[in-house]
Amino acid sequence: MEIGAIYQGNGCCEFIVWAPRLKDVKLHLISPLERQVSMAKDDSGYWKVTLDQIEVGSQYFYLLNHKTKRPDPASRFQQAGVHQASVVIDFQAYQSDKVNNWQGIPLEEYIIYELHVGTFTETGDFASVIAKLPHLIELGVTAVEIMPVAQFPGRKNWGYDGVYLYAVQNSYGGPDGLKQLVNACHQAGLAVILDVVYNHLGPEGNYLPDYAPYFSSQYMTPWGNAINFDERYSDEVRNYFWENALDWFRYFDIDALRLDATDAIR
Repeated sequence: MEIGAIYQGNGCCEFIVWAPRLKDVKLHLISPLERQVSMAKDDSGYWKVTLDQIEVGSQYFYLLNHKTKRPDPASRFQQAGVHQASVVIDFQAYQSDKVNNWQGIPLEEYIIYELHVGTFTETGDFASVIAKLPHLIELGVTAVEIMPVAQFPGRKNWGYDGVYLYAVQNSYGGPDGLKQLVNACHQAGLAVILDVVYNHLGPEGNYLPDYAPYFSSQYMTPWGNAINFDERYSDEVRNYFWENALDWFRYFDIDALRLDATDAIR
């Protein structure tokens, strides 16, 4: 099941968040008009509400048990950073904005260049990478592997401390910037691999425990408790990661994913 803020067009947006142990969750809209809206909880612990008159770019939090205000765990854009409001994105527009004649290339023809967006150019963003694509083609590269871009605290990071797996790093250019880079790669004949981290989250801005039992003390990783992939509530935890993987294909037309530290996924 898709989660997060799902913009359906014409000002309609459905908000879905998983919080099975909480007694109350409200949608706290910040813009364009600040208000709080009650949400209904289903049998699996998903809280939902569908609203009209929601603009693309609207900012929101969730209010947990009447007291704790947190960004959306499935936020698609953290425009002001990991502690601030989540932003509604229109991914329907992304589906119509793709390179229609792109069919991909066979895996055995991948000659991979691993690329860190923050340090690959002086400006350290998606737009400046596009200008360097002819250089990669001249090198003989056929596939660009982008190191993790899930939202992390600060402006630059190795990428493995992401805490919003669905949100594309704001300082790199956000989701619009990533989509433009992928389109430019495909137009140039380059496949795109995205490095994703499904074994842990970084420390700062990781609010998943406030919502649900996403982590397990049964297994430990070098970064702390492992993701809860096989205990109680793990069906919904798996859904969180499945939907994240699907997002990169569904909305960004990523060709392949590289999973970090699979030995730490139990």
